[in-house]
Amino acid sequence: MKRSIPRLVLVLGLFVLGTAQLVPAQDSSSDPSKIDTSRVTGQTQPGPNVAAPAQESLPALVRRVKPSVVSVLTYDAKGEPLISGTGFFVRAGQVITNMHVIRGAHRVEIHTLDGKGRTYPVAGALATDEEADLALLSVDLPAERSRPLTFASTLPDEGEQIFVIGNPLRLEGSVSEGIVSAVREVPDLGRIIQITAPVSHGNSGSPLLNMRGQVIGIVTVKVTNGQNINLALGTARISSLAQGKLTSFDQIGAKSRSATQPELLAELWYRGGIDSLWLGNYDSALNYFETAANRNPRRPETWIQIGYCKVKQGRNDEAIRAYKRALQLRPTSADTYNKLGDAYYYGAHFNEAIDSYRQAARLRPDQPEAYYNLGLAYLEIGDRQSALAQSRLLDSIDPELNKKLLAEMQR
Repeated sequence: MKRSIPRLVLVLGLFVLGTAQLVPAQDSSSDPSKIDTSRVTGQTQPGPNVAAPAQESLPALVRRVKPSVVSVLTYDAKGEPLISGTGFFVRAGQVITNMHVIRGAHRVEIHTLDGKGRTYPVAGALATDEEADLALLSVDLPAERSRPLTFASTLPDEGEQIFVIGNPLRLEGSVSEGIVSAVREVPDLGRIIQITAPVSHGNSGSPLLNMRGQVIGIVTVKVTNGQNINLALGTARISSLAQGKLTSFDQIGAKSRSATQPELLAELWYRGGIDSLWLGNYDSALNYFETAANRNPRRPETWIQIGYCKVKQGRNDEAIRAYKRALQLRPTSADTYNKLGDAYYYGAHFNEAIDSYRQAARLRPDQPEAYYNLGLAYLEIGDRQSALAQSRLLDSIDPELNKKLLAEMQR
């Protein structure tokens, strides 16, 4: 949204950037194709994991939520252990974890944390999201042994208390607590939550929970540069993960191996750019993304990130060209039209910004951001009536965001 261009990192391996290291936190429904959206919006019937009163103590919260968390164990073709991570139930027989936890595995198991715990085989993945580092696993276990967690309907506030349950260093069911340091965003990925709760190897895939026992994110990465900076991906990306055909872990591995050498190299450069982006080093990030684009110019996400970096550098005309290149590759992307509108907006080309935001609203009429951006752009050209019209549309979709727009209109 306007007035704030946040940032995010998604790390699948170890990168060294300056004095900082980014390390994955891993160890040595109505529409059956998606995560249960009724849980995401909090519209669930009472059950074992329905949100409790805010005054519930942390020990009580942990006792209630812990049976929904699992340890994810991976093995190679010889049956030798690989790495371990964490996951949690989102539906009966379905566990979400990080993609990097299962990458390269021939066989995967989960170990539950209720009672003495039980080990169950994982049949395969129902969905994967390489960009967001997510994998939805299908687990062979009795339905009553699954205890899906409830998702929060809103993002947390900065300073809000949170806690994490996971399996750092194979110490199953470990609890850590802290606060939300910041909530940021990276184009084409989504929101990320920076937290002070300590995480270690094995916490990858742990649920990040608020003090009502609701999931607000999934732990993805820790940043170590002498400080305690740990990151979780917000739930919106999880809820949009489309369930598909069951895929074996060997098939997932074969798909990765089928990529061409230029594509693999481009991916490495792209990931390096994401790392730099999180650390706020836009010059470094841009170098990574431009190298990735040279090696694989057919990936629209790379051009989106190039545009984002150039906007942050104040090079709006160059950002416009990058976003247009992304739209040539993905012409129906509402998000990219929004970003193109941002580049026009920051370059004071308000009529062009309005045209781009209109395209975004046409492609995604349920997306509140486009109406908010349109309202601000109309204000810049002095068209208050059109801004009010966007406010009315926005109020029916996102009343809270509309309050923000109205506040801007009153200035």
